[in-house]
Amino acid sequence: MKFPQTIRTFCVYCKKHTIHTVEISKKKPRRTLAEGQRRFLRKMKGYGSFPKENPKGREKSTKRIDLRFKCQECGKKHIRGGGFRVKKFNIVKQ
Repeated sequence: MKFPQTIRTFCVYCKKHTIHTVEISKKKPRRTLAEGQRRFLRKMKGYGSFPKENPKGREKSTKRIDLRFKCQECGKKHIRGGGFRVKKFNIVKQ
């Protein structure tokens, strides 16, 4: 899928349509102080790998793409929607 590098869309901060630059958000490291992550690390203590096997054959075939739109007037970033799944994704210049 080809997506333009700049797009004219609504800015939730300026409250008007402006030019936005598009970028793919990178995956952030997990919060180690979150309750679920603490529980997982406590369960993993003493194991060489996962306590249970990972399910085979049921994984998704594609990653979910999360786009960030940066307003060129105010400089703030926002996302639109919850992302989408696609095998190939390119940001092209216009």
